[in-house]
Amino acid sequence: MGSAALFLIKNILDLMMITVVSLLLCRSVTAQSPEDPSLVGDPQEKEALYDLRATFRDPLLTDNWTGPHCNIYTPWKGIQCSNGHVTILVLENMGLTGNINVSEFINFPDLSVLSFRNNSIGGNIMNFSSNHKFMKRIDLSNNMFSGPIPDSLRILDLLESLQLQNNKLTGTIPEFNQSSLKEFSVSNNDLSGSIPQTQTLQSFGYASYSGNPGLCGPPSPTPCSPSTNDTGESPNSSDDKVHLDKIVFGFIIVLLVVVIAVSAFYCIKVHKLEKMLMEKEVDHIEDKEEDEKIIEAGGRRIVAEERGNLIFMEDETGFEFSDLLRASAEGLGKGSFGNCYKAKLNSGPTIVVKRLSDLRPLTNEEFAKQLRLIADLKHPNLLCFLAYYQSKDEKLLLYRYAEHGNLFYRIHGGRGSGDRVPFRWSTRLSVARGVARGLEYLHLNMNRSRRIAPHGNLKSSNVLLDENDKVLVSDYGFASLVALPIATQRMMSFKSPEYKNAKRVSKHSDVWSYGCLLLELLTGKIPDKTAPPGFNGVDLCSWIDRALREEWTAEVFDPEISNSQRNAAPGMLRLLQIAMRCCMKFPEERPEMTEVVREVELIEVPRPEDEDDLSLDPSLTDDYSEATTASGIAEDER
Repeated sequence: MGSAALFLIKNILDLMMITVVSLLLCRSVTAQSPEDPSLVGDPQEKEALYDLRATFRDPLLTDNWTGPHCNIYTPWKGIQCSNGHVTILVLENMGLTGNINVSEFINFPDLSVLSFRNNSIGGNIMNFSSNHKFMKRIDLSNNMFSGPIPDSLRILDLLESLQLQNNKLTGTIPEFNQSSLKEFSVSNNDLSGSIPQTQTLQSFGYASYSGNPGLCGPPSPTPCSPSTNDTGESPNSSDDKVHLDKIVFGFIIVLLVVVIAVSAFYCIKVHKLEKMLMEKEVDHIEDKEEDEKIIEAGGRRIVAEERGNLIFMEDETGFEFSDLLRASAEGLGKGSFGNCYKAKLNSGPTIVVKRLSDLRPLTNEEFAKQLRLIADLKHPNLLCFLAYYQSKDEKLLLYRYAEHGNLFYRIHGGRGSGDRVPFRWSTRLSVARGVARGLEYLHLNMNRSRRIAPHGNLKSSNVLLDENDKVLVSDYGFASLVALPIATQRMMSFKSPEYKNAKRVSKHSDVWSYGCLLLELLTGKIPDKTAPPGFNGVDLCSWIDRALREEWTAEVFDPEISNSQRNAAPGMLRLLQIAMRCCMKFPEERPEMTEVVREVELIEVPRPEDEDDLSLDPSLTDDYSEATTASGIAEDER
């Protein structure tokens, strides 16, 4: 009986042990069920993410951002969580658009990293007052954010990196003084006022503030006015201000009277002088001797005729300065280096007058020497100026008028209207060849430093088409005429990856610009780097790289050419390959323009009679994906 009792007790204890283990396992499984907030995520954060998804309207986010946002088995793109809360939100190089609500991030208290770099997001910068506990890195660079920099960024005590460059921000810079802040940039915005003298902000170099003409004070080379403080207000007391206002008002009245008197006197004298000049022109128009002089430029001799105040680079021009003064003028818009006007001469050709501005200080001799070097470059695909004019206050360049406008409006103008003439593939290929030839000539013939791009500002608005649709590349060689701060804001070469990374440009920057031009030509989309005011652009390199990774290569081409000629598909894909090679992140990996010309010339022009709906052969897209993957195209920092 004793043995039986012991056996019974042992069995009971084993049964109890199995029951306890089973209960513990059940509890563990229940703890890891989908209802656990650490896996599902905070519902307020999820609603805020849904708001972002609705703002961006991106197909990838619409498909991917569904279900629990913190579930490790079905992660959301760009989202990382810890203990059921979003800690990292990174959406870069996706072409996202829309205006984010300024209070969008008040429901993310554990957020430590936020990056929307290289998109087209607009609106004011968000309020970060609820993110002060963990926020370390914020990167909103290369977007379209506008308005002031919010003061809520000053309370982020752990902030290590703040990147706000290449936006449209206005106002002053807040007095950031976090000792943790090691990376900072607000360059290429429209900020103004004095740079705060905090220890943190003064530890960064001028590159962190460049491209903001309104900023002053160290480390900027522009000094601030001693009569104003950081807010732009006078430091005097209110009584002093009243007294000063009275003095200023009286001075303004006196000055106004003097200005009116001087202006009246000046107008009378100018009217008399113009009358005398016109009479002199009429008296001597038949027997005036022309002063011809031979100018040495770049090792070649060209004839320049000085007629009146114009210096002509070619003879037999057929018009005088007085003809230009009598011509009817029409504004064509503002370019990178000044306004352009179309002048129709009464008995001569139509001329474009470019009124140069924002040039670096040059003597008359230095300015003339630079223009003579440019004028000596002769190529069928380059638009050389006819003449120039310079005085103390004015510098003008005269060009022949290109009847068919520029390439930007040929690609994008009139879309959706019945008046648009289709821009066929064969014509686009001809444009690609003409631009490549002109650019190659500049690279081979311009005697420039390796640190200067021979063209420097290649974009579709600087490619013109004459009455025969011949390609004419314009606005080349101006890098030596403009100051560096102006060049960094306006010239295409200074938007290249190597300038962003190493603050340098070269002829390889021109190759990158040519690759961007080819992408615009192939896709029919406006690049973000060259979008004119009023147009929203796309980061084409990142967009196409994404298309290749997601295997929808056929959709990158402009429908105007992808639905036209079936036998054009191989050529379109080949030109796309060339474009992406030109857009490689590292300059040394890009081809020389001579090689580019050779490869573009090898692309066959399709026969015009082979018109048909074009559905790209899947084998062609597969081959292209393999080729571009092997070439190592870099997406970052495009």
